[in-house]
Amino acid sequence: MPLRLGDIVPNFTQTSTTGEINFYEWAGESWVILFSHPKDFTPVCTTELGEVARLKPEFDKRNVKALALSVDDVESHFGWTKDIEETQGVTLNYPILADPDRRVSDLYDMIHPNANDTLTVRSVFIIDPNKKLRLTLTYPASTGRNFDELLRVIDSLQLTDNYSVATPANWKDGDDCVIVPLIKDPKEIKQKFPKGYKEVKPYLRMTPQPNK
Repeated sequence: MPLRLGDIVPNFTQTSTTGEINFYEWAGESWVILFSHPKDFTPVCTTELGEVARLKPEFDKRNVKALALSVDDVESHFGWTKDIEETQGVTLNYPILADPDRRVSDLYDMIHPNANDTLTVRSVFIIDPNKKLRLTLTYPASTGRNFDELLRVIDSLQLTDNYSVATPANWKDGDDCVIVPLIKDPKEIKQKFPKGYKEVKPYLRMTPQPNK
C-alpha cells in the first residue's frame, strides 16, 4: 500500500555512505527529508545532491536531517560522491542510502512500474519527529526538485504545528497567515492573536505570522 499523509513511515536498516543506518535511530527527534534518485551518475541528480549539501545550514536551523537514496550499491555511491563534489564545488555532508535490493524503494513505493519498473522515481518524503509522513512529492526523472519550495513547506508545517494558523497560497516565512476556521470565539482569537487580524470573509481571516 502506498504511504499516505499522517501514516507512520516504516523503519528499515540499510547501508549508506556513512555506514549502516537504522532509520528510526538515525532520525532521532529530528525532521527528515528523504529523497530518491533513479540511479548513480545521472546529471540532474548530481545537481540536486550538491544543492542539498549547500543548504545544510538551512536544514540544520529547522532541525531537519537530509537522507538521499539511490538503487545502486555503496561502492558506486562513493564514486559518484567524488563527481558530485568535483562538479558542484561542495562536500557531501549527509548520507546516501544504497538500495540495490530495492527494499527501501519498495517499502516507500518509490518504484512506479509505468514510469520505470526497476528504477526509483524522484520521490520526496518529509517526515516529522514522530515518524509521521507530512508531505510527499513525486517528480518525473527529467525535472530537478525545487529545494527552496521544500524548505518553505517545512517552515509552514513547523509553524502550523505550533500555532492555530494555516498558510495561504505562495506564503513564505514572515508573511501573513490564515486563522484556522475552527477558532470562532472572538475572545479566543484576541488571546491567540494579540497582533490583531483582518477579516476578509468570516471564514478568511488574516493575521501577522505569530512567531515573528
